[in-house]
Amino acid sequence: MSGASRLTLWTMAGLGALAAVALSASPALAVKQFKERFENRYIKADSSEPKDVALREAYEKAGCNVCHEGESRKNRNAYGRALHEFLDKKDKDDDAKIDAALEKVESKRSVADDAKSPTFGELLRQGKLPAGD
Repeated sequence: MSGASRLTLWTMAGLGALAAVALSASPALAVKQFKERFENRYIKADSSEPKDVALREAYEKAGCNVCHEGESRKNRNAYGRALHEFLDKKDKDDDAKIDAALEKVESKRSVADDAKSPTFGELLRQGKLPAGD
């Protein structure tokens, strides 16, 4: 086998390995800073209150699905859509704006067209995820 053939073979093997690593990586949260501000506001790591424990466990299990649904991070659940009314990726470094958006969304109904549905804030205070468990 010539040197050029070996180089091509190694290049293809390297690209294949790189593709395998990229495809096996877990998806990242859409915006890390939004996740951190949510945690700071709602997740009480040291609390043993049953509602706090329930929310913390549901949050850890849900991961990106606190705001998103399905496989694509472009798909937002009801809570994610409500937050998106006040936030965009460009706001990622504005903690005050993120905190204000989280506060505003607390008063929105979890089912937009149902006046009897709990607000996102009520769900969170009950130890539930804002868009359901």
